[in-house]
Amino acid sequence: MKDHLQKNTDFDAKEFVKHLTGRPGVYQMLDCNNKVIYVGKAKNLKKRVSSYFQRSELAPKVQALVKHINCIEVTVTHTENEALILENNLIKSLLPRYNILLRDDKSYPYIYLSSHQKFPKLTSHRGARSKKGHYFGPYPSAGAVRESLNLLQKIFQIRQCEDSFFANRSRPCLQYQIKRCSAPCTELISEENYRQNIDHAVLFLEGKNQQVIDALVLKMDMASSFLDFEKAAIYRDQIIALRKIQEKQYVSGDGGDMDVVAVDVCAGIACVQVFYIRGGRSLGSKSFFPRNIKGSDASSVLTAFLPQYYLGRDVPQEIIVSERLDDAVLLEQVLTESSGHKVVLSHNVRLERARWLAMAVTNARYAVKQRLADKTGMQQRIETLQQVLGMDNVPQRMECFDISHTQGELAVASCVVFDRDGPLKSDYRRFNIEGITPCDDYAAMNQALTRRYMRLKKGEGKIPDILFIDGGKGQVSEAEKVLEELQITDIVLVGVAKGPERIAGNESLFLSSRSKPIILPSDSRASHLIQQIRDEAHRFAITGHRKRRAKARTTSPLEAIRGLGAKRRQILLKQFGGLQEVARAGVEDLANVHGISKQLAERIYDQFHEA
Repeated sequence: MKDHLQKNTDFDAKEFVKHLTGRPGVYQMLDCNNKVIYVGKAKNLKKRVSSYFQRSELAPKVQALVKHINCIEVTVTHTENEALILENNLIKSLLPRYNILLRDDKSYPYIYLSSHQKFPKLTSHRGARSKKGHYFGPYPSAGAVRESLNLLQKIFQIRQCEDSFFANRSRPCLQYQIKRCSAPCTELISEENYRQNIDHAVLFLEGKNQQVIDALVLKMDMASSFLDFEKAAIYRDQIIALRKIQEKQYVSGDGGDMDVVAVDVCAGIACVQVFYIRGGRSLGSKSFFPRNIKGSDASSVLTAFLPQYYLGRDVPQEIIVSERLDDAVLLEQVLTESSGHKVVLSHNVRLERARWLAMAVTNARYAVKQRLADKTGMQQRIETLQQVLGMDNVPQRMECFDISHTQGELAVASCVVFDRDGPLKSDYRRFNIEGITPCDDYAAMNQALTRRYMRLKKGEGKIPDILFIDGGKGQVSEAEKVLEELQITDIVLVGVAKGPERIAGNESLFLSSRSKPIILPSDSRASHLIQQIRDEAHRFAITGHRKRRAKARTTSPLEAIRGLGAKRRQILLKQFGGLQEVARAGVEDLANVHGISKQLAERIYDQFHEA
């Protein structure tokens, strides 16, 4: 068959992958006609997408797909399961060409509980939901349904046999012997007790399962105290399975049509992310980058965006927004009159809507980060920085140092490197600071700079054109001493100090060649670049300090989390059945554990998911 797709000539796969996140999500591949030709999901977006552009070991169909990629769009999700369900939603709505060839597109599986029988049964179901009873799901795969039913058999002993088999039993079957069924067929259990088991199973499937897990934790502890480790391991595995099948799904829920609109503003760039929810399922998202946002905050950007985007098009009955809007009432009236039906703008949302909003906010921030890494924009910011600093030549390489510690304990210095394409992560370095007085940031900076530039003097790297120091006059003076001692010249040394209110965009620049600091306008491209470099150094330093602190105290990364004491760590490990399951859990699942607040759950999640 002749291939009518246009071939890609401009897509820079290497540059795109370079700035991808390592978090879970969905990627959409588009051709030159801006048509989606493939949708996929990934546990790690960076690793998965990069695998398409390896030169060897690609199947012929995948090679054909790669030839026509002109653009890739990504949607970051909270967990891999959420990515899988969103992937299925997009495949069903878009019918991408290569998904039709490479993927079997089936309907979602559910768990079905009959309600019209004296002794109801639990079974898997796929297709139209026309039978009387309760449907729980959808589930990511048939395997997840089978695993769930198997576990429900063990815990609640509810029958799963066919009605014809059930009606003709005179003695219990093998399922009763192995304690997978309570034998209602021979009335070895009363209707009342069986109904209690059904009620408990329904509560569990609805996510109200903490009592079940608590009971299993108690049994696991008891088995361990009697040294019955084999039985304790069985209970542990049950806890793990329970957690898996009740995971909160951010991309699938109860019915309803709505849009979720989130905005992020950083370094002079704004992104508005719109998620489209139809029938309780996400059908994907789209990013918008408004222009002329000088001096605007997130709320004003969103206020301007909403009428421009929605007037003259179909509007859902509810729009969830990430910012509190001063003109919300007026906007509701305008959109209601324009659409012909009532439109509500919601901000303070809870439960499922809060999870939708959190995912939209995450994607807006990620889109801004990607735009900041754009090669063309980076070159413009560097050229503006050259003018501000009065440099004869455009800087080719910039380094920035920052120090992180906790009350002077286990200080770590970071060195991040930017070139004309953006972050050069292969050249990043960290330095564990030793032998100084705690909290002496000057001494820490001196040690880090000395170690760094002694190596560069030996030819182990390149001397930068600009050296940024996170700090003011004092830090600049300390850096000057190091450079003078090592006889390093021709470096523009810049101290970056936040103002008294520590608001991004109000930094003062201290140069050794000037007596007074330079204060750049908040909309200056040079200011945006300096913020990006300084923030990256700060992030890299904090990450290194956390890892060092965790390694010094224990082999478990849980001990590095502020507010998570020994008792809570023990509860957490028991509730999830081990560290690996804690690492894969979402914020909502962590927050469901007794004693773990939403804020602490977010810190635990961040410990295992640093982008």
